[in-house]
Order: sequence, then C-alpha cells, then structure tokens
Amino acid sequence: MRPLGRLDTVAGALAALRQGEVGASALAERALARAAEHAALNALVTSSPERAFAAASAAAGSTGALAGIPFVHKDLFCTAGLRTTCASKILDGFVPPYDATVAERLDRAGAVLVGKANMDEFAMGSSNENSAFGPARNPWDVARVPGGSSGGSAALVAAGVVPFATGSDTGGSVRQPAALCGITGLKPTYGRVSRHGMIAYASSLDQAGVLAHTAEDCAHVLAAIAGADPRDATCSARPVDDYVGALGAGVAGLRIGVVAQFFGDGIDPAVAASAREALAALEAAGAVLVDVSLPTLPLSIPAYYVLAPAEASSNLARYDGVRYGHRAEPVADLAELYARSRAEGFGTEVKRRILAGTYVLSAGYYDAYYRRAQRVRRLIADDFARAFESVDLLAGPTTPGTAFRLGEKTDDPLAMYAADVNTVAVNLAGLPAVSLPAPHVGGLPTGLQLIGPAFGEARLLATGHALQQRTDWHAVLPGGGA
Repeated sequence: MRPLGRLDTVAGALAALRQGEVGASALAERALARAAEHAALNALVTSSPERAFAAASAAAGSTGALAGIPFVHKDLFCTAGLRTTCASKILDGFVPPYDATVAERLDRAGAVLVGKANMDEFAMGSSNENSAFGPARNPWDVARVPGGSSGGSAALVAAGVVPFATGSDTGGSVRQPAALCGITGLKPTYGRVSRHGMIAYASSLDQAGVLAHTAEDCAHVLAAIAGADPRDATCSARPVDDYVGALGAGVAGLRIGVVAQFFGDGIDPAVAASAREALAALEAAGAVLVDVSLPTLPLSIPAYYVLAPAEASSNLARYDGVRYGHRAEPVADLAELYARSRAEGFGTEVKRRILAGTYVLSAGYYDAYYRRAQRVRRLIADDFARAFESVDLLAGPTTPGTAFRLGEKTDDPLAMYAADVNTVAVNLAGLPAVSLPAPHVGGLPTGLQLIGPAFGEARLLATGHALQQRTDWHAVLPGGGA
C-alpha cells in the first residue's frame, strides 16, 4: 500500500491548483494515465480524453468550486454527447441529448469529466458482477469484488485514478463499495440531490451520492450538486447547508446510537470489531456512545426486495425496442419486438427483478406483498424517528463482511441480497448515511456506517472529518509507487 497523496484528494488538488503547483490539464492527463495503468480493474467503461482536456482548458480561468478536479460519473448519469449505457446491452450505443442535473452542476463547478464508470446493470446488484461489460475488480485484491452497484466508481477512487466519483444508492450502492474499497461514500437524504437525468431503478429509493477518500472531499462535492431542481418534483427546496464550513464542528457531546441489529447474526465478528474500534476513536474525541435497538430492522431486506423490484418493473417498461436502445430484428410483430428486444438486452439479474416486481404488483398479490411491504417501510421509518429522539446519529458496520471473491455468490441470489442487510433500511426511510474507512480485516478494507436524521449531512460529514483527523484508515491506497 502507499500513502494518500495531496493530488489524490479533492481538497489537496484544489489547494495545489489555486497555488499554481499544478495545472488542470496536468491533472486530467494524470487521471487518464492512471486509468490506463489500472485497466485490469475493468472499472472505466467509457473514456473521454478530448472532453476532459477541453474541460481542463476551460477550468483554467474558472472560479468554480471544483474547477480543474478530474472525476468519473457512474454510467447512469446522462451526459450530453457521451455514451450512457447503465452497463446494459439494451442501452449499448445510447448517447443522451441532455445532461443529468448532477452532471450539469459539476460541469458548472468546473470539474473535469474523464469518463464513465462500470456498474451493476441498471444499478441492480451488490458486487458489480451484473454488468454487460464484465465485472469491475477491487484494487486491494483483483480477485475480489469492489461492491456494487457503484463498484467501478469506488475502484477508480480507491486506486487513485480520480479524487472523486459520482454514484447512486438505492439500497447501499454507494456505501457498500466505499466500505469494500476503503474510501468514504456519502448517500444524501432522499431529495437532497436531483434525480433528473439519473436513469431510474427504483424511483422512491434512488439517490445520487459521492465517493471520495475523505469526508471533507464529499463535503466539497455535495455542496456543488445539492439543491432544488424544478425538473425533479421529488427534489427538496430546502436551502443547502454549508457542508465545508461545518466540518470543524467536532463531536464533543455528540450522542451516537450503536444499533444492536447492525452487529447481529451474519456479521463477521472481525468486521464488527473493526467498526467498534472506529467508534472508540470517536468516543475518545468526545462523542457519547449509546446502545440502541431498531426492532423492525430485520424486516428491511424482505420489504426492500418487494418494493425495489416493483418499481423497477414499472421503470424498465420503457425499454421496448421502439424509441431508443437495443432493437431486435427482424421481427414478425410488435409483441415479438418487445419480447426479443428485452430478452436480448437485459441481463439475468435485471430480468429476475422485473419478473419479481411484476408478480408482486399483479392483481392477486398486490395486497399480500406490495401493500404489506409499504406498511413495513413505514414501521422502519418510525423506528428511526424514535431513535433520533434520544441520539444524534446511528452507527454500525457498513457491510457484514469484507470483499468476497468474484463468482463466490453469483449462483446464490439470496446470499448476495444479504450483503445489503445493514444498508437498505436507510433508503426505505429516506435518510442520509455515510460509510467511513475503518481498520482493515485480513488486509482488506471495512467501513463504519453513520446514519443521520433527514438533511443531517452536515453533522455526518463533520463527524466523519473528526474521525479522519484522528485516524489514518482513509489515508492509504492499494499498491506501491508514487
């Protein structure tokens, strides 16, 4: 492993740019060269050098908050004139005519897009093995998964290719890969960041997020992308907090609820111990640890895997071979066009979730499954609300284990879904959460998850910053060299 360098972070690179130590074009060239060096990770599915150098040239005179900082988008954010596939054959060759709001705001901030990152197809997965481009790999051990569905984004940040990347989190898809790759991953409150132009999986659960090395870096990026958007009716009009300015708030007197269920059955004892060591560091900094129980938390996996596929079956109905994307030919009639285009274009996991979602929404099963899952969702949200009456944040391990080997769980969907056990409840309740690097276990990264009340991102990031000021678990990259 090697130490985290100044140019590997958003804050460090911004300081170097403003002090004239490096130019935006040099940073773009560095990122593209590192992407080529790490091609074995299969994490970058579309490279855009011409676009990057043009953006870097424009950034030279920009006053944008992220001017000159190279980054990658998860390949579900629409980018005008640049291929956007959602890692699916059904969108192979699709070039959007418009930018997602997140893409538009990062462009306005002067950030330099160098490419699009690999992901689980339509964000459906916990390992980044469900991609039409093949699996992305973990830079700490290329025989292991980087986590999903934002695995390509996490791998590129962890390897030091770019200082930050965008991701999306429907049931843990920013936080899980952050934990498994040893970086910081922020999932904001539902509605804090616009979903306009972010290709949908489950609309009431999806939220754009940020992957970077530090909480400070996440604060810089969130400040650039958060805020109201008239093109997204679910986006909050609440004013955006000063995330960077709030980083120094510290944790003295902060009450952190240690959730019993996050340390329960199925959690690797070594991973649990790692999370407790990180919590002990926060306690030493002045935080107060309080034991908390969320009784309905074990119901979050079954509720999620009813609701998310139900929404997916509706959202993905638009891919029919008629308007855009893959089109089967020749066909005898419209029914065959629909059937063959979808059969050829969608991967196995996407088909599995569409079928499950269609089933739970069908007339005979709607009340038994979908309506009941919505009631459970309400109970889970109420549990969180009660907990926040006595504590400021909630905590536990981000994932039940470290990164597993490629292919280890592909034949067992239920085992794969169990990887979401500590993350999906946050999405069901629409809350913000962050995964922070914790001590390694067996040479592999782990993560501490902190959860806040709605629109509590500033406190989450300040707490993460306080932890990272006292520890160095975030301050190493895999491999050697400079």
